[in-house]
Amino acid sequence: MNGFTISSSKNLMLFSGRAFPELADDIGKDLGVLPVPTSAYDFANGEIFVRFEESVRGSDAFVVQSVTTPVNTWIMETLLMVDALKRASAKRITVVMPFYPYARQDKKHRGREPISARLIADMFKTAGANRLMTVDLHTAQIQGFFDGPVDHLFALPLLADHVQAQYGDRDLVVVSPDAGRVRVAERWTDRLGCGLAIIHKRRDPKVPNEVKVGEVVGQVTGKTCILVDDMIDTGGTITKAAELLFENGAAEVVVTATHGVLSGPAMDRLKNSRTVEVVVTNTLPIGNHQRFDGLTVLSIAPLIARAISEVFEDGSVTSLFDGAA
Repeated sequence: MNGFTISSSKNLMLFSGRAFPELADDIGKDLGVLPVPTSAYDFANGEIFVRFEESVRGSDAFVVQSVTTPVNTWIMETLLMVDALKRASAKRITVVMPFYPYARQDKKHRGREPISARLIADMFKTAGANRLMTVDLHTAQIQGFFDGPVDHLFALPLLADHVQAQYGDRDLVVVSPDAGRVRVAERWTDRLGCGLAIIHKRRDPKVPNEVKVGEVVGQVTGKTCILVDDMIDTGGTITKAAELLFENGAAEVVVTATHGVLSGPAMDRLKNSRTVEVVVTNTLPIGNHQRFDGLTVLSIAPLIARAISEVFEDGSVTSLFDGAA
């Protein structure tokens, strides 16, 4: 148990998708509940079947799903789980997606493009979700896409405490890899009590996963640079940013990110870079084949468990982060 108890007068039920059941198990251990036994399998043509093995009538249901590869499969499974809960008369349904899928498609860059992040929110609302819980959205305004409460959790305290413990005795500077992460980087500087630098970059909207890195704004010479981002996908952005920092005189570079997507060449790029450590959380599963020397994976389960407890007990999720920034 993690210092909080569940009232016996209510009925909290935890459900796990198949993408990353280990995370749901860890959350359940902190809450003192077991995920509800679920029958889920694929038909020969790829269709998904889901059925819960216990009554869920009147329950406060929390559906945990880490939307990893194959993304669309796990989105569909989660929608079916929500629909099954709604039709079985669950009192309230909260979808816990530590990594919000399609978050990078939160606006139209050019004509004739979808706003996919909005579509994801609409689908979960239509399926019957009453509430969403997620960690470190790509952009905060995605919260407004869902017509209902959204609990936006932050991994900053978890990541920053690790950095403070490992590198707090060094001359630190927090580095934002682009203009979009400056506000987050500022919260890091408040917590660590150090300076801020920004990397100015240009991205070709016609070419995905490729970035042209520009210049460093701020003092990084001789410093330990803490690069902070929300996710590492193919690793191109972050490794180019790290190399630019070394070219500008950085003593060492530490990479931190909430979501370790780690697609394609990411592992090779990161382990062959000059960074001293890459720190991520387990919002997404990271298999043994994705691990390398210098990669640190921190558990997000205690944070999510505390947030679920606050929601269930009608407490304050915001209180989890009071004083964190």
